[in-house]
Amino acid sequence: MSEKGPSSYFPSIEKTYGLPIQHWLDIAADQLSAGTPHMRVVESLKTEHGLGHGHANAVVAYAKAKLAG
Repeated sequence: MSEKGPSSYFPSIEKTYGLPIQHWLDIAADQLSAGTPHMRVVESLKTEHGLGHGHANAVVAYAKAKLAG
C-alpha cells in the first residue's frame, strides 16, 4: 500500500534537497510553535530554503498535524 498525504512527499523531499525530512519538519515546527501562520511558514521554506511549494506545504501540513496531535 502506498503512502498517502503529506508524508508521501518525504522521499522526494529528501532526494531533492539532500537533507533528512526531520531537518525540514524541525524548521516548520519551530515556526508553527512560535505562532507563525501555515502559509507564512510555507513561504519561509520556499524563499529562505528553496523548497518548492508542494514540498513546503507538505512539510508544514505534516508538522502542524503532529503538533496538534
